[in-house]
Amino acid sequence: MAGPGAAGRPPGDLMSLEAVPAASRPVRLAPQVARVRMTGSERRAQLLDVGRSLFAEKGFDATSIEEIAARAQVSKPVVYEHFGGKEGLYELVVEREMQRLLDRVTGALSGGHPRELLEQAALALLSYVESDTDGFRILVRDSPVASSGGTFASLISDIATQVEHILAREFKARGYDGRLAPLYAQALVGMVALTGQWWLDARKPKRDVVAAHLVNLAWNGLARLEERPALTAVDG
Repeated sequence: MAGPGAAGRPPGDLMSLEAVPAASRPVRLAPQVARVRMTGSERRAQLLDVGRSLFAEKGFDATSIEEIAARAQVSKPVVYEHFGGKEGLYELVVEREMQRLLDRVTGALSGGHPRELLEQAALALLSYVESDTDGFRILVRDSPVASSGGTFASLISDIATQVEHILAREFKARGYDGRLAPLYAQALVGMVALTGQWWLDARKPKRDVVAAHLVNLAWNGLARLEERPALTAVDG
């Protein structure tokens, strides 16, 4: 009596399987993952998030429409349909991030003592760097696309305008020239923004410590502000 075949099947089963031509055997297909159907607004939001992630990771030039479509699991025409191309997608990603940062900083200026306002502004920007790292990486890169919202420099200028009103009030109360408030506002906000760019990769010391040192420099410098400063260097 013959024993089982090499694969543990009775010889009869092996013979019957081998007797069937390969072309006639049933083909087992790999299970396919069903594509999630989205509304137009949902798909647009998804593509913005995918673009944000890729632009932060690779930059504008190194990111392709093919990669965006592949990561979103859509065809290239879908991306073109929503944004007209990579440039259109990038512009909206940048504008959205600029608005997020502006809202966060200006929303943090809730009043109180001027030093508290400086602390709130510094913490708001550093918190954005910490929690929205991808967005900040996109903003601080030189944008190859001119967006209606402008550049990172124009965003810093918008934030400085909020701080300017606070400084103008304090300058007036102390008898200083209020026309210089915009200059000091740009200097203060620029200091925080550039420190944020450095801290983006350093991440040491901790956020609150960085903010405290920024405010220490800014506040104590303002507290000892000279009414009419002059350069001490003498040509010679």
